[in-house]
Amino acid sequence: MTPTTHAIRVGLARGWTECKLSLRSPQDQGFYLFVGVATLVALYLQRDTPVEGTSLLFPSVAMPSVLGGLIAFGVVIGPAYALAMEREDGTLLRAKAVPNGITGYVWGQLLLHSFGLIPMLLVILVPSFVLFDDLMHRGLAGWLTVVWVIALGLLATMPIGMIIGASVPNTQKVASWGMLPVIVLAAISGILFPMQQLWGWVQTIAQVFPMYWLGLGMRSAFLPDAAAAVEITGSWRTLETVLVLTAWAIAGALIAPIVLRRMSRRQSGAAVQQAREVAGQWVR
Repeated sequence: MTPTTHAIRVGLARGWTECKLSLRSPQDQGFYLFVGVATLVALYLQRDTPVEGTSLLFPSVAMPSVLGGLIAFGVVIGPAYALAMEREDGTLLRAKAVPNGITGYVWGQLLLHSFGLIPMLLVILVPSFVLFDDLMHRGLAGWLTVVWVIALGLLATMPIGMIIGASVPNTQKVASWGMLPVIVLAAISGILFPMQQLWGWVQTIAQVFPMYWLGLGMRSAFLPDAAAAVEITGSWRTLETVLVLTAWAIAGALIAPIVLRRMSRRQSGAAVQQAREVAGQWVR
């Protein structure tokens, strides 16, 4: 077994341990429940609202978009906060001291935040199929589309979170460097309301980023083909979805390791101590 392979196995084992701890954490499960209940309440209040240009009701159209937005939000902000916090508490310094430790750490985070999506998706999807009609129109083909869209979406967005977490000066900056831009993107990417209501140049900007394509891919999985008529080009643009998400995944795979290596080189006992002092000032 090569050192890199061993590091990946150790990282995955660490990530799996953190997954099990998260499942037992009242705080984590409370967060998933809060997000799920808030989403379901918002959809339920508009359960009888028709969507213009289709024969569908609002929950059927909005739920896939919301799922795409939550996936993007979770796998950007989650790793960003985790990386920033564990840089401050010395976890990354300890990982750096082990051969290929940063590689193992990254694989552990990939597993942790990928599996972390499962409880959130279940909390939203299971009650949705009880409360609302006609959510999944495409049967098995739709569920297969859900799988590849989520897989590509994870690869496209998670490196962004790691780059943010490795670049921010402290944990508090994740909100302004990561959370705020993600919320803005959700607002302009057709997640919360149709993009056609926005200016053309805003639509162009939104289509550069993976969140729009995650939402579009999820809608293509759940909705009938006729619903594509209300999309920007009147189609699901499956090929474009694959190409854009793949391009972001490749860019992330190339850029994130460079940023992480530079970040790890700056890690030292003095840097960790300084970060703790800064964090202590925020607490006080």
